Amino acid sequence: MQTVRVSLRISARRFQAYYEGAVDSVVAQAEDGRTVQFPARVLRPFLTHRGIEGIFDLTFSDRQKFHSINRVHRGSKPGASS
Repeated sequence: MQTVRVSLRISARRFQAYYEGAVDSVVAQAEDGRTVQFPARVLRPFLTHRGIEGIFDLTFSDRQKFHSINRVHRGSKPGASS
């Protein structure tokens, strides 16, 4: 398993497309510069009226399949977005 850390800031309005199922996945840049893709549905528990905001650790299997997500910080870094 490998863990990748991403900082996300997605407005509630923008996340609506994910929430309604119009978009299946999120693509984000990890802190180490890699680009990662994961299912949008895994962010639903973290949705607030402001949207999705925070720093998350994403775990992927050795076959690069999404395994789990954990929010490690509620706010995101200044200027971070996805």
